[in-house]
Amino acid sequence: MKDFNYYLNKIGEIGFVEQILHSLVYVSGLPSVHPNEVVIFESGDIGLVISMGGQNAEILILSEAKIRAGSQLVRTGELLKISVGEGILGRVLDPLGRPLGKPIHMKNIELRSIDKDPEAIIAREEVKESLETGVALVDLVVPIAKGQRELVIGDRKTGKTQFLLQTVISQAKKGVTCIYAVIGQRHFDFKKLEEFFGEKEVMKNIIIVASSSSDPAGLVYLTPYTAMTVAEYFRDQGKDVLVILDDMTTHATYYREISLLARRFPGRSSYPGDIFYVHAKIMERAGKFKKGSITCLPVAGTVLGDLSGYIQTNLMSMTDGHIFFDIDLYNQGRRPAVNPFLSVTRVGHRAQTPLQRDISHEVSSFLVVHERMRQYMHFGAEVSENVQKILALGEKLIAFFNQPADTIMSANLNTLLLAGLWVGVWKEVGIDVMKREMEQITLSYGIDDAFRKKVDELAISFSKFGDLVNSLRQNDEIILEKINRKK
Repeated sequence: MKDFNYYLNKIGEIGFVEQILHSLVYVSGLPSVHPNEVVIFESGDIGLVISMGGQNAEILILSEAKIRAGSQLVRTGELLKISVGEGILGRVLDPLGRPLGKPIHMKNIELRSIDKDPEAIIAREEVKESLETGVALVDLVVPIAKGQRELVIGDRKTGKTQFLLQTVISQAKKGVTCIYAVIGQRHFDFKKLEEFFGEKEVMKNIIIVASSSSDPAGLVYLTPYTAMTVAEYFRDQGKDVLVILDDMTTHATYYREISLLARRFPGRSSYPGDIFYVHAKIMERAGKFKKGSITCLPVAGTVLGDLSGYIQTNLMSMTDGHIFFDIDLYNQGRRPAVNPFLSVTRVGHRAQTPLQRDISHEVSSFLVVHERMRQYMHFGAEVSENVQKILALGEKLIAFFNQPADTIMSANLNTLLLAGLWVGVWKEVGIDVMKREMEQITLSYGIDDAFRKKVDELAISFSKFGDLVNSLRQNDEIILEKINRKK
């Protein structure tokens, strides 16, 4: 943008600061100003007009301003826009699109408004392609599709971020553009993120849009808008994009602060009445489009596993399902601590192959039966041989879903290992041996092209899980040869 004197000479309107309330200032003297217009103060700070009333306009400050009553400002006649282009890949940006670190030199720069209406229905398509997170429990039981909006919800320190990192790495390695929005966290957090992605050698396909808790409330508020604007640029290039919004409860907290300072009438839990509209407008910018797709994984925090919070239920109602990280399961040592009974995916199954859908149904049904049997055991009842088999298989299935944080599992490999469990390959061995042999198979899948091709062909040869299990029961050499075991 140009400087204060340029816009003063161009537009000829000058305003004066009348009142300052933390991140908000009230100004007079701009008769033609309109909402969402950018203004520039004589100090060089910028602000965004959020409302008007009487003789004053209400301005949200977007920088560490040192503004005093009586300071001058001018209109720009422009909406808030950021620069986007291929050059921002692999970089950390602030919510105004400015690089944190060395400057970006881009040839083909495009300016885009960060607040726009979502695409119309006519520009959208039905979701039809699965998005692999690399986490077996999610991919098999609570699958996600490209273009889906899936809420990731749970208490602090329950493994939500670890799951998101696994998902980003899994997709970035496939060439998908990933945008990670860090909303109102510490500088240390997004520095650590950048280093982590650099170590995994996937930063070239990732953009981090970051605001810290020490930034002005206005910048924190704009963070998800900027992330979505960047995502839309790459979508319009025909690419699939993954957006992480971490997290939206923090975003709601900052928006509540701004609204209360602006003397807006508080509603439930003191949040403003338009908080649902604000979040829904962001979520609706994701989806499957004719040009590409934007998959959005917003994050919401809970307190003591309470899913009935105001912001949490709002986000549940505007997304296509949620993955719930249960603090009780986390304390039991489950990793990831996803509760499959309280997690929902509304469109993820639609993008699966017939075999994957059948596996998802089979595993979900078995987990329900296994949980019922475990609760029955609390009464100290004697159990039949069939119940003992169900409990033993259930324990091995839970151990299979316990996945190391640095492991990415292919969906086809998950299919093979799960069929091996059902066949009884690991029936006579302990869980430790089973995990060790599964790690051998996973390693072989990653480095042995012939084995990988064989597994991938097996996964597309069947449409029913029962048929795959019967085929593997007759010929389980594909597994046994990789763990050095004979029939």
